[in-house]
Amino acid sequence: GQRTRFKAFVIVGDKNRHVGLGVKCAKEVATSIRGAITLAKLSVVPVRLGYWGSTADQPHTVPCKITGKCGSVLVRLIPAPRGTGIVAAATSKKVLSYAGVNDVYTSASGKTRTVGNFVKATFFALRNTLRYL
Repeated sequence: GQRTRFKAFVIVGDKNRHVGLGVKCAKEVATSIRGAITLAKLSVVPVRLGYWGSTADQPHTVPCKITGKCGSVLVRLIPAPRGTGIVAAATSKKVLSYAGVNDVYTSASGKTRTVGNFVKATFFALRNTLRYL
């Protein structure tokens, strides 16, 4: 017969330029969550932030247009002016807020209903912010 397994996606972040993503599959919910938390803490990456317009005060948005891809899902992060907020779906909004991004526009294409790939694509986009100098 079928074996039920539970997959957990956990995001950790300090809301100040660091975010991590952990994915774990296990027979029990508690085990998968515990494992995902451990993996998320191990995969913490720094996130570069930038400005839109005036460079006064702290960086608040992504430094440039940046993309992340996982499976068919492609997430594009676009810098936004101060006060805009995070214009994104609920799934990617959580990842972006844990990373400390205050203002950003997002554009997603592909099957974003597969939440795992959507979360990973957003995480990969944030990880790519340090690839550009």
